[in-house]
This record gives sequence, C-alpha cells and structure tokens, in this order.
Amino acid sequence: MEKFTYWNPTKLIFGKGEVEKLTDEVPKYGKNILLVYGGGSIKRNGLYDQVTEILNKIGANIYELSGVEPNPRLTTVKKGVEICKAENIDFLLAVGGGSVIDCTKAVAAGAVFDGDAWDIVTKKHIPQEALPFGTVLTLAATGSEMNSGSVITNWETNEKYGWGSPLVFPKFSILDPANTISVPKNHTIYGIVDMMSHVLEQYFHHTKNTPLQDRMCESLLKTVIEAAPKLVDDLENYELRETILYSGTIALNGMLQMGYRGDWATHNIEHSVSAVYDIPHAGGLAILFPNWMRHTLDENISRFVQLAVRVFDVDTNGKSDREAALEGIDKLSGFWTSLGAPNKLADYEITDEKIDVMADKAVINGDFGRFKTLNKDDVVAILSSSL
Repeated sequence: MEKFTYWNPTKLIFGKGEVEKLTDEVPKYGKNILLVYGGGSIKRNGLYDQVTEILNKIGANIYELSGVEPNPRLTTVKKGVEICKAENIDFLLAVGGGSVIDCTKAVAAGAVFDGDAWDIVTKKHIPQEALPFGTVLTLAATGSEMNSGSVITNWETNEKYGWGSPLVFPKFSILDPANTISVPKNHTIYGIVDMMSHVLEQYFHHTKNTPLQDRMCESLLKTVIEAAPKLVDDLENYELRETILYSGTIALNGMLQMGYRGDWATHNIEHSVSAVYDIPHAGGLAILFPNWMRHTLDENISRFVQLAVRVFDVDTNGKSDREAALEGIDKLSGFWTSLGAPNKLADYEITDEKIDVMADKAVINGDFGRFKTLNKDDVVAILSSSL
C-alpha cells in the first residue's frame, strides 16, 4: 500500500425529501444564486419548481444557466462565467446529473479568473480560487457530486479533457433517490455502466497489499450487478434507486482509492471518441472497457482472474488463468449488453474512418495509463477491436 491522505470536504445529505435542506445550506453563501441545469427534465418532474420555491423563500436572487449538454461544452461554461461576473454571483447551485455538476465546477473556477476558462481545463492555469457551489443530484452515474473532478468538451476543436482542483469540491450535495425515479431507462443504464467503470478503473493497479480496497471495489460491483437488472425492469422502485444512487457516489468519492492509484486509460480513450462523435460517455465505456481489458490481460493476469472469480463467479476448475480471465471479461461485457448497453462502436455508426484521429487525440499529452502504459498503436488496436 502507498502513503496517502484522504480529504473530502463535501457535506453529503442523503434521503427522501432532503432537498428542503437547501433552506439551511444556501444562505451560508450569499443571496445571488446561479441555478445551473440541463435540458429541462427538472421542469417536467417538478424539481425545478420545488427548488426555486425554496430559493425564493430564503430571499435569493435567482439567475439561470440552462441547457447544459450531456457532454458539457466550453461555450456553455463561458456563458455561465459571463453571468457570474455580470451579476456578482455568490453561489452556484447545480440541479441535475454529472454533466451539470461538471459544468458548474468549470464555471465556479472560471468566474474568478481573468483568462480563458479553457486554460483551466487544459491545465495551463491552476485555479487559485473558485466560487462556492452545491448540488441537487438527479442521476446516479458520475460521482461528481462528491469529488473535485470535471470533464469539459471544446466542440470547436473536438477536444475533451478531464481536470480537477481541490477548490471545486461541492460544499454540499443533496441526494434524494426520489429525484432519480423519472430518469429514463437508457440513462439509467448509462449511469450503471459509468459507476462500474469508475470502480474498474481503480481496481486495475500494481500496488501490493490492498486486500481491503480490493474487497471494497468487488463488493460495490457485486451490489450493482445484483440491483441493476431489477432496476432496469422496475424503474420506479425507490429502494433500488437508493442502492444505485449511493453506489454511484461511493464509486468515485475517493474512498475506494486510498493507498494506490488506478489506471484511467479507458476514460482517456473514450474522451477522444466522444470528442469526435459526441456519443454518450458511458456508452463508449461499455464498448471500450472490455477491449482494453483483453488488450492489457498479460500485464497482470492474476488481477483479471481475481475479478472473474470474486465478482463474476467464474469457476476456474480445469481452466487456465487466461481462460478464466477471458470468461470474466466476457461476463462483464455480457452483463452490460444484457442491460441494454452497446458493445461495439458500430452501434453508434462509427467506422474505422477516424480511428487515427481519435488515437492522436488520446495521446496528445503522450503515452498514458498506470496499469499498462499505452501508446498510439495500443489505442488504435483497442479502437479497432471495438468496431
């Protein structure tokens, strides 16, 4: 195990009806509030009215940034930055899923920076301050509600990058499973794939003596695997929504990754794909992750066998390590496909036409990946096997 320091300042407020806690939390930060949300689902399910009613009761001056995209774009971030500067915004409130929260993080940092917000995303500028913000989560997926990471797309240049800063942890996040019940089946499935991918990215590492961390990752995966098919068939089941919502938060709030660092290569490759084709992030992960696993199998085959046995109940009797590992990978891919996730790039009408373009974007900052270091040839191989 490596040395580590764990710090997470986000106040997590979980449970039915807890949106009312906005009454207590928001006034701590000021009166001028920028409400950030996406395509309008919060208006259809009544959450928008509920939130604005609470904000009005506490005397807030409400400004809005709506229309945040599923892959949040730099142009939207810049709109938010302009509003913050023009209206002297004190506090931002993200009401939505991970994309809305990621956008809010970039706005919060960009609002107190005199330069281009893209410089923050590309790490040319390290934020020295950020406006405070909170979240009301509506989608179980990214874990952005309790971490300091964000992913932003520059559609003009077809670039998509992750960035982060300890200054952009949410001050609080309110998670009411009831607010996820209206999430449609496809987005529910994408969220499940996303949180499982986050766990898998952390699971593949070479650090010795991580038995507890391994079991924590495996337990979360087993819990999601058990609950997910039931939820996909019963989308209004509160208890299943509750389990999946909490799982998504724990998957990427830093708790699973104490004492080691995960790989994150598959996310990097997916960012290059969705930067070019604007596909759903988790859809890309469902396609790419099993093929990354097959490509990196020999890096530490025992790690794959452990996953196959402990999570997917693969019987190793009479099988080689390679056979057992591959069966586990096939079971992972099969599980995601059984839920309704895609398993090849052709499902998004992606051909080999721009493989070289995507590979170049993936390695723009050089070779990457901590479990196995990948170069452009590796990326081309993984993308080709994903067609």
